[in-house]
Amino acid sequence: MIRGLAASLALCLWPLMLAAQPVDPAQAARAAAKALEAAAVDLSKADSARDRVKALTITLKAYEDGLEAMRDGLRRVALREARLTQDLHSREAEVARLLGVLQSIGAAPAPVAMLHPDGPTGTARAGMLLADVTPALNTKAAELRVKLEEVKTLRTLQESAADTLRRGLDGVQKARADLSQALADRTNLPKRFTEDPVKTAILISSTETLEGFASGLYDITEDEAAGSLPDISHRKGELPLPVQGRVLLRADESDAAGIARPGVVLATRPRALVTTPTAATIRYLGPLLDYGNVMILEPQAGLLFVLAGLDTVYGHAGEVLPSGSPVGLMGGADAGPGTILSQAGDGAGTQASETLYIEVRQDNATVDPAVWFKMKKEE
Repeated sequence: MIRGLAASLALCLWPLMLAAQPVDPAQAARAAAKALEAAAVDLSKADSARDRVKALTITLKAYEDGLEAMRDGLRRVALREARLTQDLHSREAEVARLLGVLQSIGAAPAPVAMLHPDGPTGTARAGMLLADVTPALNTKAAELRVKLEEVKTLRTLQESAADTLRRGLDGVQKARADLSQALADRTNLPKRFTEDPVKTAILISSTETLEGFASGLYDITEDEAAGSLPDISHRKGELPLPVQGRVLLRADESDAAGIARPGVVLATRPRALVTTPTAATIRYLGPLLDYGNVMILEPQAGLLFVLAGLDTVYGHAGEVLPSGSPVGLMGGADAGPGTILSQAGDGAGTQASETLYIEVRQDNATVDPAVWFKMKKEE
């Protein structure tokens, strides 16, 4: 079952891979619609999956990828339709002349079209001229017909996109709700320690910085299992980012207020799913300082991944999560089909209005997250 869902996820990623290459906008939009249909099928199968959390996580990511591809496909469609329309408008006079010539040729009876006032010689010359001109006229007419058909196809796609988007948004909302329930029902995760709530409350109330809180994390646990976590240093620079988004600020880059932090800031879409990039222990989850909801993960001894700015967090302190496990959702609200279509019509994607802050701490010192996470150079 999980293997089948993974295959469907690969299908859903196909439109995104196409987006990196020159591709027909209509083809991209249709592929994205099929990706959303595949995600809907996966959602119906997830209830019977042995590992329901994993199945729903894959399904939710498939929906997110499909919707992202749909947004991008619609943007491409809108831009292509605008360019074609502008081109046709700029050539109105040329098109009118072409249509006039074609209509004149088509309206004249064949014998009359072959006669010339200057007699047989003129008729022969006119015939040779017509033989030279006709293919060019036919080519221009065919080119015009192709462009008009493409405009018609693109407009039809835009008109039918609202229903596709509505179904996709309904599906992603149901997948989130089902995932939240499946996570609440999950009881089979191993635990490395038990959190002392009193000590945690004291640490939160007495700390003023993220550094101070992180340094006190190991003092708020009870019955911690002995033994070290596996070393993942061989994966430096290769870990996937925990959420679909783009790098807004890199480590030590100043924001609009002139504040620089040692972590990176990712711009994400509302309600985006956040997952752990590798197997890790939950060291802390919940509100902290002015960071909103925070998830602190420990993938290996002495290494902490701090994810700050989530709206919803999943799990319990001390649990050991498999790689790719959901740890929370970003805030905000999904844009409706009308908003997505309107923004696509303006040639823009829907806004990545939420931000996730990622800080990496190793041996209680900050490390540039780019050392561990795979980030595109152009980002």
